[in-house]
Amino acid sequence: MQNKVQLITYVDRLGGGGVADLRRLLRGPLQGVFGGVHLLPFFYPIDGADAGFDPIDHTQVDPRLGDWADIQALSQDVAVMADVIVNHVSADSPQFQDYSEKGEASRFAGLFLSLDSVFPQGASEAQLLKVYRPRPGLPLRYTTLKNGQKKILWTTFTPQQLDIDVQHPEGQAYLEGILQRFADAGIRMIRLDAAGYAIKKAGESCFMMPETFAFIAEFAAKAQALGIEVLVEIHAYYKRQIEIAAQVDWVYDFALPPLALHAFFFQTAEPLKQWIAQRPRNALNVLDTHDGIGIIDIGADSADRAGSPGLVPPAELDALVERIHANSQGESRKATGAAASNLDLYQVNCSFFDAMGRDERAYLLARALQFFLPGVPQVYYVGLLAGHNDMDLLARSSVGRDINRHHYSQDEIVRDLQRPVVQKLLQLIRLRNEHPAFGGEFRLHESAAHELNMSWQLGSHLARLSIDFQTLAHEVSFSAEPGQADLKLQY
Repeated sequence: MQNKVQLITYVDRLGGGGVADLRRLLRGPLQGVFGGVHLLPFFYPIDGADAGFDPIDHTQVDPRLGDWADIQALSQDVAVMADVIVNHVSADSPQFQDYSEKGEASRFAGLFLSLDSVFPQGASEAQLLKVYRPRPGLPLRYTTLKNGQKKILWTTFTPQQLDIDVQHPEGQAYLEGILQRFADAGIRMIRLDAAGYAIKKAGESCFMMPETFAFIAEFAAKAQALGIEVLVEIHAYYKRQIEIAAQVDWVYDFALPPLALHAFFFQTAEPLKQWIAQRPRNALNVLDTHDGIGIIDIGADSADRAGSPGLVPPAELDALVERIHANSQGESRKATGAAASNLDLYQVNCSFFDAMGRDERAYLLARALQFFLPGVPQVYYVGLLAGHNDMDLLARSSVGRDINRHHYSQDEIVRDLQRPVVQKLLQLIRLRNEHPAFGGEFRLHESAAHELNMSWQLGSHLARLSIDFQTLAHEVSFSAEPGQADLKLQY
């Protein structure tokens, strides 16, 4: 992965077209802005129960977006990342349809996890309650197969997303087939989606167990053998990110978004500086993604609250969530928790710009913070355009995360690219991509509790960021070539 800002986007929600249209956008108004692009699920179909994260065919590009030749053409311009959804497959997949018709005689009988396959001796109430849940209810779906057989199937997320046995030969073959298809199309980076839930074990949490770490390491090795780098997506206690970072190429810094908000809301940089001192360097630095703003990532360990405190005290975490709701005029509350379906208990659904109360100066300083931290920055398409919450889409879908998944038309893109806040963000992205200092040494300087002071230096090249979270006074400066004045940005 290049040490340049990356884009994360749905193919059809940034301009309303297909892969070829997105390529034209990256060759046109966004020429040279991004070193790579993470294409959110473009598999068949893109409009299932979970916006493409429930593929019927993980190895087919949805024809409405193009084909593998289009993906390969895009990969000639920018590095392309794609998702490998390791935990589940759609109930409409040909594999499950074959199993539903033939039962145990199906080749794919061992592909799908049932209550019996995880708990062959039966499951007690205590065992079921021990299973870690990102959403309310049990991870189970009662169903009658087409052959009349009744089954209780494992469904971590939605009833339409059937969990697969990644340790079964058919599960391994399924995932390896996806890897090979990606490699053939020129994809050189993958994100393991929902990898933390991939292994189930009776009597355990079924989340981020030692066996899960072993699976991730084994699967990452298979990808790397094909020349593919691996990013692991885990929302969990912050120390889990540090542990998993040692085993893979890249992890998300999911602690950064809530910590950045905390710094601005509470006018202190202390929790943020505590995190900077220990965070993994092989991180994708994000403020927003297609999911919500993670809260669990800076809270106490849910499995050991007494002995494993979070980066932020519980009372401040609650206040942070309430501040987001207030800044968004209550819109995020309508999209979060029990207020919306397809919910995640540990995330607040809101565009990052609205979470910051549409304060352009604070928003740009948060982006500068994101870009100055060690790692590779990734910008979500809505955040790129300083987008607002899409309440119309939320009303139509009743899916909480849709509040931050706006469908931009070409006209909207042209209009928003001219907004001053977006122009300043594009300038900052280009400086992060091009300034030599970011290839040098990072330093976190001593500062008062309400201040943050960081720098990068390579020889005579220097980039510096300082923020006073009480007053929003700041320095965002970049050294120039000899004989030229240094560049200082003011927001």
